[in-house]
Amino acid sequence: MDLSELNTPEMQRFYSEEQQRAVVTETVAKVTSECWDKCVSGTPGNKFSSGEASCLSNCAQRFVETNMLIWKKLQSM
Repeated sequence: MDLSELNTPEMQRFYSEEQQRAVVTETVAKVTSECWDKCVSGTPGNKFSSGEASCLSNCAQRFVETNMLIWKKLQSM
């Protein structure tokens, strides 16, 4: 394989997309872990309790909103 093939616009786009996927995957794992630890006590049954479901939803929403706020602040700098 010719190494110049690795520096094509298509390869750069592919690499960028893969980096974005990795960031999304890492973020989902972090939200899942943090919100689970905060909201779920013990071993859940077949369903989350209404309190757990509400807590998980609110936790994930706050995480997204906080990250969006930080991202906007960083972009404005």
